[in-house]
Amino acid sequence: MKQIKTLLLATALCIGTVSFTNAQSKIAHINTQDLVTAMPEMKEAQKQLETLSKTYQKDIQSSITEFQTLLKQYEAEAATKSEEENAKRGQEIQEKQQRIQQFQADAQKDLQKKELDLIQPITEKAKAAILKVGRAQGFDYVLDSSQGTTILADGKNLLDDVKKALGI
Repeated sequence: MKQIKTLLLATALCIGTVSFTNAQSKIAHINTQDLVTAMPEMKEAQKQLETLSKTYQKDIQSSITEFQTLLKQYEAEAATKSEEENAKRGQEIQEKQQRIQQFQADAQKDLQKKELDLIQPITEKAKAAILKVGRAQGFDYVLDSSQGTTILADGKNLLDDVKKALGI
């Protein structure tokens, strides 16, 4: 009887150990920011955004120069014009200044939209590659360590494997 109890206890311990071992998850980590930055598509997107930004800056600077010239002209001619005409010119200056400010705001919104449009497919491609590599290597979870701290020192870093899968 004592042997049967010992055998049952040993069997229960073995089953518990096997269950506990199977319940543990395999975890890896990757710095997604480093991955996305290293992708050639991201470098091309940054070039496009920089070009668009320079175009907007040039247009804004041109408008500001035009505004300043108009302002100087109005200030120089103010003494020779009537109050009514000066008020009308002041209104024109205010409207021009508001148009410049609106253009700057619209340009900023357009740049943000363009950035989102360009970067979203890149991050989706990176996520798909991370999933593919993580699943192929049998990981249950892949954590993002791009916040500047390593999440798991013992977990596998998938960055090199994902770069290889993307051909970077």
